[in-house]
Amino acid sequence: GPVPTLLLTTTGRKSGKSITLPLIYGKSGKDYVVIASKGGAPAHPAWYLNLCTNPEVSIQVEAKRMLATARTATGAERTALWEQLVEIYPPYTEYQQRTSREIPVVILETK
Repeated sequence: GPVPTLLLTTTGRKSGKSITLPLIYGKSGKDYVVIASKGGAPAHPAWYLNLCTNPEVSIQVEAKRMLATARTATGAERTALWEQLVEIYPPYTEYQQRTSREIPVVILETK
């Protein structure tokens, strides 16, 4: 079935240009949560590396546009959010099995 999707705009860490892409999301209070899976590839997706360099991002959910600060969840928070996102999109479990890296769970803290 349909999955909730937002548009994330990051700033390229090398180019300095705005880059927008669609991502599946979940919610944590007023904030949004996305997974940096890259389909279980061995390296993190470029958008994740971009927000590690510059965590100030913009997001769009339906017609609503917001500014947010990205941070990577850790520990129990990561575990709980990972489980929530796996319920929304079960293939994340397979993606994690394909790679030795821990797939990042990213919280987009809205302003």
